[in-house]
Amino acid sequence: MSDWTAFDDEVTRWRDAGHEVELWWRDDDAVDVGPALDRLLQVHRATAAPLALAVVPAQATAALAARLADEPMIDVLQHGYAHVNHAGGTEKKMELGLQRPAMIVLGDLGTGWMALERLFGRKALAVLVPPWNRIAPPLVPTLPEIGFCGLSTFGARTRPEPVRGLRQVNTHVDLIDWRGSRGFVGIGPALERLVQALGAARIQDREPVGILSHHLAMDEGAWDFLMSVMGRARTMSGLKIRPAHELFASREARG
Repeated sequence: MSDWTAFDDEVTRWRDAGHEVELWWRDDDAVDVGPALDRLLQVHRATAAPLALAVVPAQATAALAARLADEPMIDVLQHGYAHVNHAGGTEKKMELGLQRPAMIVLGDLGTGWMALERLFGRKALAVLVPPWNRIAPPLVPTLPEIGFCGLSTFGARTRPEPVRGLRQVNTHVDLIDWRGSRGFVGIGPALERLVQALGAARIQDREPVGILSHHLAMDEGAWDFLMSVMGRARTMSGLKIRPAHELFASREARG
């Protein structure tokens, strides 16, 4: 599938059922300014699509904070702490696992939050994006206890709130083929995954469907698709691109 017919048809199904499609856009691994960030901001401005930028706290720069300061429709999410893999050689990459004592992992997250709050102020939301979209399940119930009210990983969520006080809003369509070419997955596969995610959400709990980009790893095909999907979505009846601060309502989380 390389055209938009199935996508348009799925949005029509939502509309005919009396529901509005909710999309959102998350971009991961932000640390500093540069040409890739410039291009990301160009897409954001050209399409007027709200953007959730997952920032690595241990590497985030004052220059990045200054660049985002006048961007009201960009929210900052916490992308772990240092984006360092602590898993063993045969395990999937993971920063927020049980390879280290839980108190150290949680301490890192607290340190990371303080760094984001200092740099970005109220633009930083109390939403955790685990590096590689992985977090050990036993750590999830502790997140509200250290101030988080949102969690975002990848794939269909099990429930809107995995634990009380923690709202989960995931991404579903990754533009990068990490296991293959490490370039754009292709228009056909990207649209197919988007339509599948929309169909599943319509049948289940109507969760927001997330597009996941990685500005530091994008090729021309990925940039072109991102511009197309965000531009098209902004003009479609029955579809809305939601900002992260609305989806997570996290501005009140830390007082």
